[in-house]
Amino acid sequence: MRHRSHKIWDILAQPRHHDFPVRAPVRPRYLLGCGRYRCSYLQLVPPENTHEKFMRAALAEAKKGLGRTSPNPAVGAVLVKGNRIIARGYHRQAGGDHAEVDCLRKLAGPVPPGAILYVTLEPCSTRGRTAPCANYIIERSVRSIVIGTIDPNPQHRGRAVELLRAGGVDVTTGTLEEECARLNEGFNKWFVTGEPFVIAKCGMSLDAHLTRPPGESRWLTSESSRAHAQKLRAVVDAIIVGAETIRRDNPYLTVRSGPRRVQPLRVILTRSGRLPQTAKVFCDSNRDRTLIYRNKTLRSVLRDLGRRKVTSVLIEGGGDVLSQAFDQRLVDKVQIYIAPIFTGGNVLAFGGKGAPSTEGSMRLESPLYQRIGEDICVTGYPKPSS
Repeated sequence: MRHRSHKIWDILAQPRHHDFPVRAPVRPRYLLGCGRYRCSYLQLVPPENTHEKFMRAALAEAKKGLGRTSPNPAVGAVLVKGNRIIARGYHRQAGGDHAEVDCLRKLAGPVPPGAILYVTLEPCSTRGRTAPCANYIIERSVRSIVIGTIDPNPQHRGRAVELLRAGGVDVTTGTLEEECARLNEGFNKWFVTGEPFVIAKCGMSLDAHLTRPPGESRWLTSESSRAHAQKLRAVVDAIIVGAETIRRDNPYLTVRSGPRRVQPLRVILTRSGRLPQTAKVFCDSNRDRTLIYRNKTLRSVLRDLGRRKVTSVLIEGGGDVLSQAFDQRLVDKVQIYIAPIFTGGNVLAFGGKGAPSTEGSMRLESPLYQRIGEDICVTGYPKPSS
C-alpha cells in the first residue's frame, strides 16, 4: 500500500500540458470518506510566510471600514508579538483615529520589545485632521513595522518610511502590495486624477438585455444576485442612473443592509429634465442626497463629483448611460450579473457605438467568474486589447 501511494504521488506531481505550471512543491490533499482516503485536489499555492499571514489579518481589519471612511482610504493594522496578535485596529471614519493609532491605543501598557506592527498602507506623515501617525509610532517605541503599500500621494509617497527609519524603526514594505492597493482602488484613482473610480454594474439576460418584455417583472437576475449587488452599493460614494431608469423602475438606490455611515449619493442624468416628482428618490428620507445633472456629459459629471470628494461611483444603468461609459472608456471595473434566460427585452445592456475593430476593443483583465444561484457574476478590469 505504501509503495502504491508513492506511485500516485509521482504521477500527480508531474505537470501535464493542460495543467497549471507548478511553482511550488505539489501536495495532494485528501478527504476522508467511505472508510478510505481519496484524492480531492492538488494544492498548488505556496505556503504563506509570516509577514503575509499577519498582513492578511490587517487587511481583514481594513475591510471593516469599507464604505465608511471616504474620502479617506480604508486601512487596517495589527500588532504582533511572539507570532500572536496582541492588538488590532482600523480606520472607522474620516476625522477619527487612523488604523495604527487605533491599534496601539488598544494596547494596555508599553509596546513590548520585539513586537511588529503590520499596516496595510504607509502611515501618514503630515498633520491633517489628525496628528502624523509616523510620529506616534516612533513615540510608542515601535521598533519594527511591515507596510503593505506605499502612500499614492506623490507629495507624501515614501516620506513616512524615511521618517520611521530615521527614528530607528526597521521598515519592510511591499507585503501583499497588490491586495493592499486594490482594497483602496477608488481612493487611489481619485487622489491621483481627481476623478472617481467608475464601476459599471448591471444584471442582464443571455441575449444582453437589461429588461423583460413590456408588462413583465423588472427582475432578470435572482434574489441572491440582487443581495450580492447590495454589497457593492455599500462601498461606493455615489450611484449613477439615467432618467429612464427613474421613470421605468422607480428605484430607491439605497443600501438596505450592512454597516454604512451615510447613504451613497444618488446621481440622475437627464436631457429633458422631465422627471416624476413622486419618484422615490425625491420623496424618501434620503432625498437631500439626490443630485440631478441636466444636459451634462458623463465625463463632466464625474469631474464634478470628484470635486465633491466622491472617490468611487457605481453606474447601474440604464443602457444609454452604460453605453456612454464604455464608448468614452470611463469604466475602471465591471460587475455583470448574467441570468440564464433569453428575454428579447427592449433595452440593450451595451448598445452604443462599440469598438471600431477587435484590435481596438476592451478586454477584461484578471476576470473573475462566480456562480450565484443560477446566475453568473463576471468581475474584471477593462483594458484596451493588445
